[in-house]
Amino acid sequence: MGSFRVGRRTALTTALLAATAAACRNAEKQISGPIEIATGSPTAVYHRYGTAYGALIREALPRTRPTVMITAASGENIALLERGTAHIGFAQADIVSSASPGSIAALARLYDDCLHLVVRADDPIWSVADLRGRKVSIGEAGSGTEVTAGRLLSIAGQDSSGPAPMADVRVRRLGLNASTTALLERRIDAFFFSGGLPVAAIAQLRETLPLKLIDLQAYAMTMRQAFGDHYLERVIPISAYGMSPALGIGIPNYLVVATAMPRPTAHALTRVLFAGREHLAEAHPAGASLDRRSAISTPPLSLHPGAAQYYRSVKA
Repeated sequence: MGSFRVGRRTALTTALLAATAAACRNAEKQISGPIEIATGSPTAVYHRYGTAYGALIREALPRTRPTVMITAASGENIALLERGTAHIGFAQADIVSSASPGSIAALARLYDDCLHLVVRADDPIWSVADLRGRKVSIGEAGSGTEVTAGRLLSIAGQDSSGPAPMADVRVRRLGLNASTTALLERRIDAFFFSGGLPVAAIAQLRETLPLKLIDLQAYAMTMRQAFGDHYLERVIPISAYGMSPALGIGIPNYLVVATAMPRPTAHALTRVLFAGREHLAEAHPAGASLDRRSAISTPPLSLHPGAAQYYRSVKA
């Protein structure tokens, strides 16, 4: 009798979830209008990922009109969501806390960025401390790179082993494309960029200019202690760029929306994301990292109720 009751409860739960999923699919047919996707630089991962995702949305939800926005990335994307100018955005986990409380929610954790520090191979820069007195791009204003690189330099400045490098770094705030051009033309000595591996602009620059990556291992734990558990040690392997491997700093990336987004829309966008995983992986290797088990871990953000409903339905 006990096993009968358990079996009946399981069957009822499965039936309820199936009915809910069917209702959501019916609601999807009513979703229409523009869907603005806030990404980042045209040569970085957010833009390639967002372009592929936009194509999936267009095919699965034919009454919608997805548009990919070129932005300064994480910080600007959050601002666009809060103003209602964008409907979907990509953002680093360490940047989403800057949003107004309760204004945005996550659809999924996508993949991990890696903070790079890139210099010319012939330049005698071997550590963050060697940046003292140098011209260094810390990323475009409003980008996640700007925040993460600034935090790293502030941590390096507290290192008791020597003078504070942050005070003497000649900071520039350039986007990815401008940074690669400036390094090539010797207008800067180094640049930071946070992106999924591989970053196309760095790979393209490597074809023209010998480069090296500076190891950031010494700062990952200190950044976790100072700014939260978002920061992880991540290897940049030789396969990424054909350069000697280095340890960067990893930061999870989320797909985020306004909390006011209707539940059926958030459910549909999450379903389309996972249904198109192979297409996303073809657009960029970071797409292959999409995984339902890790996707639900989006601290400090909550999952949007529509996304949570999707995950419950596929768990059954």
